Amino acid sequence: MNRRDFLQGISAAVIISACGKFAQAANRSHFDSETIFRFAIGSDWHYGEPNTPYEQYFQDLKLAFDNASKTAPCDCFILNGDVIHNNPELLQPASTLFKTIHPKVFATRGNHDRVTAGAWENAWGLPLQHDQVINNQVLLFGDTSDIEGNFLPPDIAWFTEKLAKYRRAKNIFIFLHITPVKWTQFSADSPDFAKLIRQYPNVKAIFNGHDHDQDNVKLLDDTIPFLFDSHIGGSWGTKYRGFRIVEVKKDNSMLTYMLNPTEKMNEYRRAALASK
Repeated sequence: MNRRDFLQGISAAVIISACGKFAQAANRSHFDSETIFRFAIGSDWHYGEPNTPYEQYFQDLKLAFDNASKTAPCDCFILNGDVIHNNPELLQPASTLFKTIHPKVFATRGNHDRVTAGAWENAWGLPLQHDQVINNQVLLFGDTSDIEGNFLPPDIAWFTEKLAKYRRAKNIFIFLHITPVKWTQFSADSPDFAKLIRQYPNVKAIFNGHDHDQDNVKLLDDTIPFLFDSHIGGSWGTKYRGFRIVEVKKDNSMLTYMLNPTEKMNEYRRAALASK
């Protein structure tokens, strides 16, 4: 795939100012501007779900991601929950297969990942909740479910500690399988989490899976973006199975778009925060 082909099918991109006062369509220069950090994110694979070709879904995803990586190489790939479909014995083979998509893979637990904390760490080599710093960008991975598959709000104590730790970081990205704002039927509303992230203007975006029919951006207070990424597997949701690419630009703006799995869709660009 050459760059011209990669840029085909662009839909409206959105730029949000630091104070959330205006929006405008992105243009070609936004895509061509220098990227300092790029990652891919998908969710809801549901490996092992009956009557679904879950292994073929992964092969389709990998082919699309490999093609996209030729012009937009990523620093990591994030699988934002529902790796498997209920059976805990499926986690080890699913994680082994998914790790072949990129040398650096991270995952969050979803409500269908009904495994213990120990089993999760054994499969992924990381605890259920953890923080990563890549290219000076902070990534916080939270847990929003349990072994019984309940929908849970984020762990406020854990996020309070981590956000304070990284209060001077340029950007923080948060990954939660279940959305903590009451926007969707399957959310787990957490006013305490909304209150907490309002205190940290360096929270660049929050990423959610879980809602297979959502592939858009929702704004808290018209300024804090929550991004959904459809689904890469499973038996319901958007008509396509896709994943999201996120790019941090040299000016610290953020551009993101969906691949479905070969066309860009639903682009969104967040401008850099105004200096204080």
